[in-house]
Amino acid sequence: MKLENKDKSMLFSSTEIPDVFFTEYMNEASGDFIKIYLCLVFLCKYDRDIKLNDLSKKLNITLQTIQAALIYWEERGVIIKKVNGYILSNLQEIELNKLYSPNLTLSKEDIKKNEDSKYRAKAIECINNMYFQGVMSPAWYSDIDLWFKKYGFDEQVMISLFDYCFNKSALHKNYVKTVAEAWSKSNIKTYEDLEIYSENQDKLNKIKKDISKKLGRYSPLTQFEEAYIEKWILEYGYDLKVINIALKKTTSKANPNFDYLDKLISDWHDRNLKTEIDVNNFLSEIKQKKKNVKILEKQTNYNNFEQRNYDNLDDLYANKKVN
Repeated sequence: MKLENKDKSMLFSSTEIPDVFFTEYMNEASGDFIKIYLCLVFLCKYDRDIKLNDLSKKLNITLQTIQAALIYWEERGVIIKKVNGYILSNLQEIELNKLYSPNLTLSKEDIKKNEDSKYRAKAIECINNMYFQGVMSPAWYSDIDLWFKKYGFDEQVMISLFDYCFNKSALHKNYVKTVAEAWSKSNIKTYEDLEIYSENQDKLNKIKKDISKKLGRYSPLTQFEEAYIEKWILEYGYDLKVINIALKKTTSKANPNFDYLDKLISDWHDRNLKTEIDVNNFLSEIKQKKKNVKILEKQTNYNNFEQRNYDNLDDLYANKKVN
């Protein structure tokens, strides 16, 4: 594999790394991938042929990891594959081209004309100072401006977005964009929307913990189990009081699972039972009907009495253990 330097003017005794590498590329790459890239930058100054096996031994990194790193950096345009090796791209040129893409930035004239843009500019500068120590890459400005347009966030929501990702130690573009997409799907536009969403999420997380505790679950819930709980709360509108009624019924079941709970709670929803009182009244009716059937059986003294089927709920509401 032969390495060539695209910029011959940088053949000095020191190895220079542009600042844009630290602001745009380093935080998303793994430690081994960064190590490999830095070594490539160092070696390319001398236009040397180097075998991947030798590089693996030199860096004490597996050959598979080196191959994966080359693919990773090539996909991001950091290196360009040739027949006999790679060329290292000029990262500053890449970011400059992004910055001056015509569909991504506002002109100074637009910012002056649009009062909203002035507030957005202040919000972006606030993000720069609070979360990037005043050295935010120019490419972030374009992305933030694009997200303002795409998601319709107000300035406080955008700042809160970066605050959330910063506190998660995940202040890189893919994660920020993923969170922004999730907030947008939840119809968050204003800071008031975000506060309501946060309150609902806190409530949801508390209920998830309570359910796990009552089921004796110490491992995290699966994605599908969490989806069940979100359906009961967000779609059906049930609170923990209603869900607790279903949880109590699992004590008569062997190996209770979320499928059983979902069938039970979905049945209540289909019957338009909205509150704890509605559910308890319904269960009392079911219990009384079964009691009446038993009394009738005794009165007739007919052991083969054909029991009436009340909405096919015998298995769902039976007081027996089911495997």
